Amino acid sequence: MVIASIDIQNGKVVQLRQGSELMLERDNAGELAQAFDRCGEVAVIDLDAAMGLRPNTTMITPLLRKAECRVGGGIRTPQQAKELVSLGAKKVIIGSSVFRNPDKKGAGAEGGEFGVNVSLLKAFAQAIGRERLVVAVDARGGEIVIDGWKKATGLDLVQASRLAEPWASELLFTCVEREGTMTGIDMTAVKTLREAVSSEITVAGGVSSLAEIEEISALGCNVQLGMALYTGSVTLEDAFVRSLNWAKGEAGGCGGHDRPLLPLIAQSRDGQVLMSGFASREALHETFKRGKLCFHSRTRQKLWMKGETSGNVLTLVRLRADCDRDAILATVEPSGPVCHTGAWSCFSTSRRYTLEYLQSVIAGRFRDPVPGSYTATLDDKLVREKLMEEAEELCAAKTHSETVWEAADVLYFTAALMTRAGVSFEEVLAELERRHLK
Repeated sequence: MVIASIDIQNGKVVQLRQGSELMLERDNAGELAQAFDRCGEVAVIDLDAAMGLRPNTTMITPLLRKAECRVGGGIRTPQQAKELVSLGAKKVIIGSSVFRNPDKKGAGAEGGEFGVNVSLLKAFAQAIGRERLVVAVDARGGEIVIDGWKKATGLDLVQASRLAEPWASELLFTCVEREGTMTGIDMTAVKTLREAVSSEITVAGGVSSLAEIEEISALGCNVQLGMALYTGSVTLEDAFVRSLNWAKGEAGGCGGHDRPLLPLIAQSRDGQVLMSGFASREALHETFKRGKLCFHSRTRQKLWMKGETSGNVLTLVRLRADCDRDAILATVEPSGPVCHTGAWSCFSTSRRYTLEYLQSVIAGRFRDPVPGSYTATLDDKLVREKLMEEAEELCAAKTHSETVWEAADVLYFTAALMTRAGVSFEEVLAELERRHLK
């Protein structure tokens, strides 16, 4: 996976050399998040909060609704992590606080000031789940550094990573001496860490070329891009394509005319599988270029865009590689039936009615009212009155069929109220999940 970084300082998107020298700044964080999300998760790092200054919360929160974000910078308590997850963060990155010895004894630091704070890691893992926790192992010359990379801890990168690994699904290794320099990552350090731990690893710091991205990906590591991306040395789309395991496409018998192919599965926003096919490098580049899902036809041995004759195109939302980087999942917006038979998908004759679909229909009625639409008449006052009325009728329902009928009314008016308030079911489900983790 390729991850784009959005570093925030003083309300701006910035890129710093060695964590201090300002190299560039932008004020279009929302646009960047949406664009970056097409190729992978987005790392949103609050540099001010990391330094103990006022956090950029009001700027970061909207980004969590625009992209699949992992958030870091100044997160010191499990409660902070919970709050970020409830707001929509996919993962939470913690760093400096993890390497302060809580009791000044043991914990890998021989009673010193620094050590791996296992009790804190446990608390974070219990609060949001190990699968959402990323530990930043920032290191200079193989030594963990904290507090904006200004304080050396004396902790060995590999030893500290091994102690932290059981409580996190991923380690974020930043090669501090190369960060922002565009001089290339320390590949020896990356290989050493990869051999030492079994958890997922994302590496950052100095990555400056597509060749490096390919080499890092071949080790089974993710790549986080900053300066190289913002300066135009690499594009995120090219990085995504180069990070995939094309050797598997050849070894698996998916090649055609010396063209390795990888499986490409298309799904709707609410997770319904629409179709499957195969993608070549060319097909992926065309997908990014057109914004419509393209495949490689094995029958015709040529590139083709889904819907190029029927008009039922699949508009790209995002692409994601699987854990082995040899299969691709595309989230898309279908403009009509997907299957050549006229069915909703190649796996189902009709569209499954989901809460997300219900809300999309309601949003469409609000946005483009049609004559006679009851939904279009629901202003803020009326929708609340109707929801309270239907909730009472649901509570009074006696039979199974009555309960089903009234519950449907409650869900409909709830969805209408949420839509008018700009709240999605995804956000509500994230809040329920947060409560489940308590």
